[in-house]
Amino acid sequence: MPPFSPELKKGSTELLVLALVEARARHGYEIGKLIEARTKGRLTFSIPALYPTLCRLENQGLITGRWIERAGERRRRYYRLTPKGRRVLAERRQNWRAFAAAVEMVLGVDHA
Repeated sequence: MPPFSPELKKGSTELLVLALVEARARHGYEIGKLIEARTKGRLTFSIPALYPTLCRLENQGLITGRWIERAGERRRRYYRLTPKGRRVLAERRQNWRAFAAAVEMVLGVDHA
């Protein structure tokens, strides 16, 4: 199948990032790779393209980042959801599901 349009990706990037940092803190590279793996390569993001989204979410108070250094590795910034981020993620999930259901109502109808 062909890749999804940039417009579809752009409209869902924040939701994807919020969902992936819900369970535990993750760094940008890991977030990008998880999106690619979980979508079997249908959605890919260049890692530098994710960082403006991470900064925007952090500025909105939806995630918080913390630098972590590990022996033998370079320093990485790990992001996690804030309480506000959890509320917003729940709202956005609900809106996304309602939107997808509404689109399916149109697409799924057989117009003879």
